Amino acid sequence: MVLYDYQPSRGGKNAADYLKGSKGFLHSDGYSGYEKVENVIRCCCWAHIRRHFVDAIPDLKNKDAPKSNAEIGRDYCNQLFEIEKTLEDLTPEKRKEECLRLEKPVPEAFWSWLENLSPMGGSALAKAKTYALNQKPYMENYLLDGRCSISNNIAENSIRPFCVGRKNWLFSDTPKGADASAIVYSLVEKTKANNLNVYAYLNYLLLYMPDMDYRNYPEVMEDMMPWSERVQQECKK
Repeated sequence: MVLYDYQPSRGGKNAADYLKGSKGFLHSDGYSGYEKVENVIRCCCWAHIRRHFVDAIPDLKNKDAPKSNAEIGRDYCNQLFEIEKTLEDLTPEKRKEECLRLEKPVPEAFWSWLENLSPMGGSALAKAKTYALNQKPYMENYLLDGRCSISNNIAENSIRPFCVGRKNWLFSDTPKGADASAIVYSLVEKTKANNLNVYAYLNYLLLYMPDMDYRNYPEVMEDMMPWSERVQQECKK
């Protein structure tokens, strides 16, 4: 499921209102506004922590020189992602078991190393350390459930087309236009997430929905969902 929602500001209240009543795990970046969402367990993103350390690697570093602290921080993150690749095909139960066995020691070593790191104030490495420590309370929550991920890359990849498009059209003229864009992108990205041919699925909706009384009988829309058996058969890539 991929859903976009337009709001006129980035206030945490928007996330709280949109996700009101939700329970379980919330994967996100380090945006503090998600703290306003109640009854969820936040899982923050190791890819974001890694990115901060990558940005702190010196540009002109001699390839024969010892690893910089930024590279060491990056490598801790790389270890986690490498282990993750070996666990992709496991059941959630088995994956949780293996994550606890193989991955849990990595962040433990990382936090110990990070606590003893003394970067120059204001440097990119100092910013990487601060960012990581600020996210520490949420970084190991993914170990609580084998369905959780060490990053929110899936969400990042789903939102990227919208962000690229936004750079081209710069802005929406009206809130209604922004809402319309959110609906269209939700439809397209949800289609892609379910491995459907986008053109075939949109054509399917336009072919069958006009004859459906979905306002009075909303349950008929279940057959229009991208994960329905009929849609999967007719619109698969």
